[in-house]
Amino acid sequence: MRGKGFIFVISGPSGSGKTTLLARLLKDKKLKDKLAKSVSLTTRPKRSKEAQGRDYFFLTPRRFQQLQKAKKILEWTRYLGYDYATPKSFAQKQLRAGKNLVLSLDFRGALRVKRLYPRNTVTIFILPPSLGELRQRIEKRCAKTKKEEIQKRLKLAEKEVKFSPKYDYCLTNKDLNHTVAKLRGIILNNIKPK
Repeated sequence: MRGKGFIFVISGPSGSGKTTLLARLLKDKKLKDKLAKSVSLTTRPKRSKEAQGRDYFFLTPRRFQQLQKAKKILEWTRYLGYDYATPKSFAQKQLRAGKNLVLSLDFRGALRVKRLYPRNTVTIFILPPSLGELRQRIEKRCAKTKKEEIQKRLKLAEKEVKFSPKYDYCLTNKDLNHTVAKLRGIILNNIKPK
């Protein structure tokens, strides 16, 4: 399906800053009315400050499987024992309306969306300044997390970084404001009328 809208897929390892960057993009004056954020489905438990329908749609594993069988999921992945997915109907509706969608996905999800919408998808990988810096960010953010889970996140991060050359753009998130400005530029450059 070729609509006028684009899908901007932002990927990066846990601790790279992609969630913070995404939040900043969605509040940006130049982009606020140009981007829509899809709310993902997940089977993981809700955290204390999260809200159903705002942060995620929290589902039982059974309900998640029902949606998969009904082909109502655009892409999905399993991360640290839980399933995450993008609802297909929301993405299709945005593209048909000529709107631009921004998704935060892992490597497999990014490739699947690019394969489904090759002319409408722009992939952007967020790299940490270094794996040492990434370790510090993960340890700081996950202070109450077990050491085994932190190790799993770090191992997964090393694996994910290896896929970054397959993306349309790679940005190193050393300075948040600088990275936001670069992301804004990429998005505005792609959505401007040609």
